[in-house]
Amino acid sequence: MRSLLALLLLPLAALADGTKYSVSYPASDKPGELIYASTYNLWVPAGVKTIRGIIVHQHGCGEGSNKGAVTAADDLHWQALARKRDCALLGPVIRQPDKTDCWKWCDPRNGSDQTYLQALADLAKQSGHPEIATAPWCLWGHSGGGSWSSIMQAKYPERIVAIWFRSGTAYPYWQPPTDPAKQRTIPEVVLPPAAYEIPMMANPGAKENGDKRFNGAWTGNLAMFKAYRAKGAPIGFAPDPLTSHQTGDQRYAAIAFFDACLELRLPESGNVLRKIDQSKGWLSPLLGTEAKPAGDYAGDKAESNWLPNAAFAKAWTEYVKTGATNDTTPPPAPFDIAAKVVTEGVELTWDAHADFESGLRQFLIKKDGQVVGRVPEKLASPFGRPLFQGMSYGDTPSQPLAQMRFVDKGAKPGAKYEVIAVNSAGLESK
Repeated sequence: MRSLLALLLLPLAALADGTKYSVSYPASDKPGELIYASTYNLWVPAGVKTIRGIIVHQHGCGEGSNKGAVTAADDLHWQALARKRDCALLGPVIRQPDKTDCWKWCDPRNGSDQTYLQALADLAKQSGHPEIATAPWCLWGHSGGGSWSSIMQAKYPERIVAIWFRSGTAYPYWQPPTDPAKQRTIPEVVLPPAAYEIPMMANPGAKENGDKRFNGAWTGNLAMFKAYRAKGAPIGFAPDPLTSHQTGDQRYAAIAFFDACLELRLPESGNVLRKIDQSKGWLSPLLGTEAKPAGDYAGDKAESNWLPNAAFAKAWTEYVKTGATNDTTPPPAPFDIAAKVVTEGVELTWDAHADFESGLRQFLIKKDGQVVGRVPEKLASPFGRPLFQGMSYGDTPSQPLAQMRFVDKGAKPGAKYEVIAVNSAGLESK
């Protein structure tokens, strides 16, 4: 195994409700090893005794994607999933320069899998959670990250809880070409039987269909779905009606999917994942918008979408119709609110958990019962619903990271302040 240098050996950040750790590795010029420098950021919830799984948020190809990925482990909404299921949140950053070969990392057989495993081992030691090295994984992959996930499925099926393929899979690239004079884009991948037991969701953007640049993301996900489903794999197809290759609001469906799969598959002890009983799932027609319990479904099950449970079937139905999901419950109230007098006035700071169903959009600041401020002050987002942390093309918080801080300029001590969270559905905390 490659000898890797961990450049960061101390916690990167101690947060109020969790701790982030980081390890970095140099590029290698040795055959079979990762040719790009990389960093792996891991967030661990406060107070967790045993990490039961790792939620991996893998970016796509190119410099823009890896620059945006540096905040993946800071995402409050994905942290809410990790906290709920006693998991850690991992954001890999593969520093591939533009106009270089993405397959050198998104095919894990070129060394990125070994770097990933080394990172888990180093982060296990750094965090004091040795179970991180052996815990099972939920793999979320965008574009090239989806390709990486699809080949990891072949190499490590027994370790994967579930996979969400956002606009990417390597499946069509390892298929034999129709022209005998041509060769496969990448070496053939052979899926073992265990790979077809992993719950999966193919999630292209509907606007990729027919697009000159991104049509392959649509056709590749669709071909993978049909091939896997024909072999009985628990896989669904969830086209995003609003987007092309950008990730949009898919997080609301993806988080719900992983939540359902973690509940079904995590063992009470040890690392042997439980198998899926597909008869207890829900089914819907391919490219349909309505789902039924498996026992009530009259269509061809070999061509149907598989959905893990009733809760996710509801979220899936909303998502494929509207591009997002509904939420009828208020977010958790902010906590650890503190006030102090500063030169400009009164400074408020606080912490908050994201609403599990719909994340965080904004905070309202009340002074003696009246709204005197909003954080952020203005709401805008080119990629889906406006969120407190902002949102990138690849489903990561905007940089610089938003702060839970407000200064009531010119104010003096003595007033009563309140901080109210607002989720992305517009509901306010109590």
